Amino acid sequence: MIQTPYLLFLGDAPDQLAAKVAQGIQDWRPDNVVGQLRLEGCKADVGAPDMTLEAAKAAGAKTLVIGVANRGGVISQKWKSVLLDALAMGYDLASGLHNLLRDEADLVEAARKHGRALHDVRVPGVEFPIANGVKRTGKRCLAVGTDCSVGKMYTALAMDKEMRARQMPATFRPTGQTGILVTGGGIPLDAVIADFMAGSVEWLTPDNDPDHWDLIEGQGSLFHVSYSGVTMALIHGGQPDALILSHEPTRDHMRGLPGYDLPSLEALRDLSLQLARVANPDVKVVGISVNTKDLSEDDALAYLADTEARMGLPTVDPFRQGAGRLVDALAAL
Repeated sequence: MIQTPYLLFLGDAPDQLAAKVAQGIQDWRPDNVVGQLRLEGCKADVGAPDMTLEAAKAAGAKTLVIGVANRGGVISQKWKSVLLDALAMGYDLASGLHNLLRDEADLVEAARKHGRALHDVRVPGVEFPIANGVKRTGKRCLAVGTDCSVGKMYTALAMDKEMRARQMPATFRPTGQTGILVTGGGIPLDAVIADFMAGSVEWLTPDNDPDHWDLIEGQGSLFHVSYSGVTMALIHGGQPDALILSHEPTRDHMRGLPGYDLPSLEALRDLSLQLARVANPDVKVVGISVNTKDLSEDDALAYLADTEARMGLPTVDPFRQGAGRLVDALAAL
């Protein structure tokens, strides 16, 4: 088990979105966070107190969590002195990067010397089956996005929170490093061998009571040429009964792909339904989740109202306004 509380390491994150792992933990499990540690030049701030390793240790921090997800998921050499110092001070390390802690010889040796643990969240701990497409009992909801990092996980977590408040049977099913660090379980889908990705989602969302909802954490985008594969695995392995369209309205191109424009919500709706109906012919799009973080209150409300009028679906920012209307849409199915 990863020991809490955490000190969130933001390193030299080039922008706020690069620190989405730390931001997710801070937003959804603030009681598990002592503070954040930023290097010179870091352009992200998740709102936790800035602390040194020494100060956070004195405040009770037990694990230094690498909370930055850079392109390619690599452990930067600029971070090494901090990571080594943390191990020497008695911290464990946790990371969701593709570049594994256990593959860094100096970190492994330091952890051995100081009796500390290295937690690689992005290592599958199960031998997953190949998907069989057999229909499972229970209900499943999946958020699909116009792009990566538009709020799919926040949508599912906000809906999970609302459903728990209503005492509706529901389970958030993490499929990425942030969700796993927030909840303590799940599958690192983008680290699963391709042939077994859809099967791992079937494994994650097994048979359940007829009125129980699995809220599956979305990943990638069908329109993102780098990460569309994980989205397809979620759509076919998850066999969703309900889809939520997720969008961030201020972007002028796909994340990391300047030559690619974002698709329209109409295009996302139509393609997602076409592919989801392969595994579940009865799937429906029930709502739209918009990440309005970079819009003023008035602009956000206007955008949501215009989108709802155009699309004919309940449209909200579930983190800013709550997920009540999205949950209402699920309850109506």
